[in-house]
Amino acid sequence: MNTKFSLKTLTEDKNLANLRLWVHGAFFLFTLWVGLKFTLFYFWAIGKTEAYVARPPAVEGFLPISALLSLKRLVLTGNYDLIYPAGLTIFMAALTIGLILRKGFCGWICPVGFASNFAERVGRKLKILRRLPRWVALPLLSLKYILLGFFCYIILWRMNLQQIESFQASGYNLVADAKMLLFFLEPSRLAGSITLFLIVISFFIPNFWCRFLCPYGGLLGLLSLGSPVAVKRDNETCIQCKKCEKRCPNSIPVTHKISVRSAECIGCLECVAACPVENCLTMQAGRRRLPAYLLPIATVSLFLLFYGIAVGTGHWHSKVSPETKKHSYTEIHKLGHPSY
Repeated sequence: MNTKFSLKTLTEDKNLANLRLWVHGAFFLFTLWVGLKFTLFYFWAIGKTEAYVARPPAVEGFLPISALLSLKRLVLTGNYDLIYPAGLTIFMAALTIGLILRKGFCGWICPVGFASNFAERVGRKLKILRRLPRWVALPLLSLKYILLGFFCYIILWRMNLQQIESFQASGYNLVADAKMLLFFLEPSRLAGSITLFLIVISFFIPNFWCRFLCPYGGLLGLLSLGSPVAVKRDNETCIQCKKCEKRCPNSIPVTHKISVRSAECIGCLECVAACPVENCLTMQAGRRRLPAYLLPIATVSLFLLFYGIAVGTGHWHSKVSPETKKHSYTEIHKLGHPSY
């Protein structure tokens, strides 16, 4: 070829795009397995079944607010949460990944992120996927930061150590995992309607929940602004086909950037996979080019490192006994949120 660039093979595109589907899908299936085990544990605890199934600690990953409380207490006192230690571990792992590897937790591990990715793929195949105009998307983007600001204000600013420890010792906190389960098993009409709306709209507007409403993702996005890793675009070889922008789940205007450092970038590498020009879009740390596959490998490895350290140091399994959980769950409908 006489041009300055060479085209990538179709195999290269498929390998990188499918890698995310497989890695993300594996974590999603693991989450379903955890959910099933926790449901069986809950049924045992409330007397629906006599078969005992151990409570899986990973279920605590669905309690990020509790984890934020625990993190503040850990910073102030050096004491690790004994009730939901796995939740704190997962939260710290996600924060660390965000700081080093962009929002890799969102792009490669989060089960909700996988569901959004799957819905987007289905919507694309059915040709019903639509991109919101920028004047609509920008105001919507502020919603998750407003929610994040609210939680940070209440927990990081308003609640003192005594209030945090009082909440953690409350009966409500002890059954927070079961209340989360009941949100799915016994949703209210309002909660069910909102959930159904979010599921349906995800087939039409890509990444709707993650992009516009998830405060967890908003926090990771802010941390990712300091990440040394970013997708870089070679302006000389770019042919302005905009395939990268069409594939980006968060509609980042990649062709207008030399370095993609947006807080909305989830490190999914979909843009790199979609680019038809070899080495036009690459992953770099500073000025050093890195293999694209290193991002998911590093993300998963760092996540598993936190898990391994937590297990090895006794900070993964809750110190609350199954019998205590069983007694607490019988009172679950009587326990309201503590007020301060």
